Amino acid sequence: MANEKANADSIVALGAKAAYNLANVTKTKPQYGALTPKWLTKFLEFKGLETGIYRVNKVVEGETPLDVLCSQTKKSDIIPEGYVEYETEPREYRLNSISTIINVNTAIEDVYSAPYDQVQEQLGLAIESLRERQESQLINNDDYGLLKNIVDSQRIQTRNGAPTPDDMDELISKVWKEPSFFLAHPRAIAAFERECTKRGVPPVTVNIAGGNFLTWRGIPIIPTDKLLVDGLKNPKSQNGKTNILLIRTGEAKRGVVGLFQAGLKNEHSRGLSVRFRGIDNKGVASYLLSLYCSAAILADDAIAVLEDVEVGEYYDYD
Repeated sequence: MANEKANADSIVALGAKAAYNLANVTKTKPQYGALTPKWLTKFLEFKGLETGIYRVNKVVEGETPLDVLCSQTKKSDIIPEGYVEYETEPREYRLNSISTIINVNTAIEDVYSAPYDQVQEQLGLAIESLRERQESQLINNDDYGLLKNIVDSQRIQTRNGAPTPDDMDELISKVWKEPSFFLAHPRAIAAFERECTKRGVPPVTVNIAGGNFLTWRGIPIIPTDKLLVDGLKNPKSQNGKTNILLIRTGEAKRGVVGLFQAGLKNEHSRGLSVRFRGIDNKGVASYLLSLYCSAAILADDAIAVLEDVEVGEYYDYD
């Protein structure tokens, strides 16, 4: 009786497992979890170079500017004389290259390129990886990285570890000539927001270039995981220390500028070339990707850093 009841209740129809073989599966492009928005390279003003070298000519600055004759009642008819001295050995920045080679089996490309082109997907992921590396180098490179080139007078320490509104105001006092944006690790931004909440002064949020950003004194706070916390992008510990930057960008403002090689052969996008290297005797196509980049600080007061920022301070709110 039990078997007869089970047979009566069963569905006499095509099963899901067999039907699956006739179904079209909707697929996504390859998802690369390590990719970030790379806001720094979007907010930073870039300068294209002709020959990969950028010389920053500076004036030797004294205590006061040139004396000038400016008086309604002239004390003397003699116009002051002088000239502006230039540095005799200005710094030159040379572009660094970030390169990789992508190999694609042409047989795979021929057969498995629908709905997504295998070559384009491989190149797309490689380019995103190079751009990630570029943002990291702009901040951390031992030669031209922003953190390595901030003068001592533009470095300040937090008062109590956590990034407070007072600390951010101190940064602004260091880059007071048209500051463009703060740059901080997401955990540092969260720590600053907690300090603001504790004091009852929550930061304003604005939409810029398609992204929502906290601001302080009207200056956007831009996130990047390339400003490391205890040397890591994604620290596991609740506590940790990092840095917060304030940057003025633009050549016209004597700020920080990103550098790239203009007019590259086989240029794919700003400062990036993609060259087809040929197909070997095993049918493997090869592509060389080269990204040329650097950065220059045109004036000492174009950037400042808040150091030893503790990201692990939490509070109980009543």
